[in-house]
Amino acid sequence: MKSVLFDYKTTKEEWFEQAVLLYSKKISHYAEFDIQSLKTMKHGRDEATLKKEYEESELFKKLTPDDYVILFDENGKTFKSEEFAEQISKAENSGKKRIVYIVGGAYGVTDNIKQRAHVKISLSSMVMNHLVAETVVLEQIYRAYTIKNRIPYHNI
Repeated sequence: MKSVLFDYKTTKEEWFEQAVLLYSKKISHYAEFDIQSLKTMKHGRDEATLKKEYEESELFKKLTPDDYVILFDENGKTFKSEEFAEQISKAENSGKKRIVYIVGGAYGVTDNIKQRAHVKISLSSMVMNHLVAETVVLEQIYRAYTIKNRIPYHNI
């Protein structure tokens, strides 16, 4: 099954680019996987709503009704790694053609995006930098596939 991670990166860090290459390669052993950065606006906190609406518009241009959407959101449900692996299996068995992972922008996502998501997952009760959050997402996607395939990466 195809899968894609949509994000709204505004900065580049060498360590992050290396992590993306590493985990993208690892994930690609189990699924057709791609990362696409969407356009965002450079606005301050006072225009956060405008920025989120713009990011919603950019995302909805890329989504189709055949997408199973997994949103990483601070108000989502927390999952153990095994439970996240089950969510990926559920997505794969949903009849949808593609799994879409969404890491929101600096100010989160709109209610419309939250409503479009099939599942909302919180990575932590702590706030983290966007690049750190995306690295955690990539590692957990890889970990989920190793759990599903009984590869001894995940130690219980």
